[in-house]
Amino acid sequence: MEDFEKQLQDIAGKKNVFKNEPMSKHTSFKIGGKADYFIIINDIDALKLILELASSKKVPITIIGNGTNLLVKDGGIRGFVIKINLKNFKIKRNSDGIYLTVESGMSLATIATIAIKEEISGLEFLSGIPGTVGGAIRMNAGAYGSEMKDVTVKTRIMTYDGKIKILDLKEHEFEYRNSILSKMKAIVIDTTIKGQKGSKVDIENKIKEYSISRKEKQPLEYPNAGSTFKRKEGFVTAKLIDECGLKGYSVGDAEISTKHAGFVINKGKATASDVLNLVKHVKNEIKNKFDLDIELEILVLGDDK
Repeated sequence: MEDFEKQLQDIAGKKNVFKNEPMSKHTSFKIGGKADYFIIINDIDALKLILELASSKKVPITIIGNGTNLLVKDGGIRGFVIKINLKNFKIKRNSDGIYLTVESGMSLATIATIAIKEEISGLEFLSGIPGTVGGAIRMNAGAYGSEMKDVTVKTRIMTYDGKIKILDLKEHEFEYRNSILSKMKAIVIDTTIKGQKGSKVDIENKIKEYSISRKEKQPLEYPNAGSTFKRKEGFVTAKLIDECGLKGYSVGDAEISTKHAGFVINKGKATASDVLNLVKHVKNEIKNKFDLDIELEILVLGDDK
């Protein structure tokens, strides 16, 4: 893959291309082996050219945002890992609401800050979700009783063959922590979400309330990838883990948080293998005690060591 390096640098810029890059530097878990090439993309044209190069050379590609919902295996990721760093936005105020079009690399926390400044209510729940717009759309991220499907109007995507398409709300096929984008070879370019005119003070207060709740309930003091396990209809997974007495259970430096049983944390030097072995144990315990199958909410990428 040596001959790719100059081509990649010409497309994305020398400072945006990293060879044999540790993915532990690009995930909130602080875990992960090396990517063959890690490429930061700052504009749509560069993205299209990178996709063309990958296609012509049959190089696998992996798309990430801020890496807040990822576990990268210890063997790393082959091919190109492309970090989407598009962060522009625009606002349109209509009689039926306020439309905010945000590029996929913008963090949800930044959207919440914009919502305060521009007095847009209905988007406060985004403040409590780590990650970017692209990832949030892909997995229908949610918190505090709201999900992306509740505010999304349309999404502009680029398919791996470089074509631009627009998905309306129905075409997203939103489900709990899932959407059509998890099945498509496509990348989110931008999304239009809708809110309403609100009071700056009320919006700010609600976001502060969510922030306090998050700090009290979630283990933010340790590297983690957010809620590790999906909720299922009829039960709350974290509650079952707690009832199995697994809070504080660890494999290596991977541990079930004592603050919130739904989170696996990295106490310092956890490997992906530690996390996956811990997850396997939790799944087995839940199956044995309750005869229930639980699923990961985080995405697992890459190769075993």
